[in-house]
Amino acid sequence: MKQALSRSASLFVVAMVAAVAVRADVASFEAEVANALQRFYTDVPVSQTLASRAVGMLVFPHVYKAGFGIGGAVGDGALQVDSQTVQYYRTTGVSLGFQIGAQARTEIILFMTQDALDRFRRSANWQAGVDGSITLINTGAAKSIDTDNIRDPIMGFIFDNRGLMVDASFKGAKYWKIDKQ
Repeated sequence: MKQALSRSASLFVVAMVAAVAVRADVASFEAEVANALQRFYTDVPVSQTLASRAVGMLVFPHVYKAGFGIGGAVGDGALQVDSQTVQYYRTTGVSLGFQIGAQARTEIILFMTQDALDRFRRSANWQAGVDGSITLINTGAAKSIDTDNIRDPIMGFIFDNRGLMVDASFKGAKYWKIDKQ
């Protein structure tokens, strides 16, 4: 049973990755990244202040999640340092348990320290909650954040949810480098 679930989850993730892999060219992907950042700055209070203090930003314009008992997530993103893309990444995640539905969302991860960014960049397969913790900032409560007292090395924002599955967490998400042509 466990092996069958594992195979089903693997096939599900492979199918989702294949769907994202046929995305448009680099120029239109970069436009999606820019659009996601603009929405972030417009829709999330204090985002510009925090982003200006970050040493790097990982921007996933679209992360797609779906599940029916076994769930999966996939999305492509761009790591920006000094407002320039330095590497492309893919995120995936698999989950088991009661879940049904699908959603698309935008995820932005801010690296607030050089050490946190360096560890992420050195990793071949970085996993949230294992290789580092991402402090999830509730976008509704973001206007009440005291930006002068934030000490978290990695902060994440999930916004622009569309769909019927509500899951706002980075737990179990894996990130690895990809090439875009």
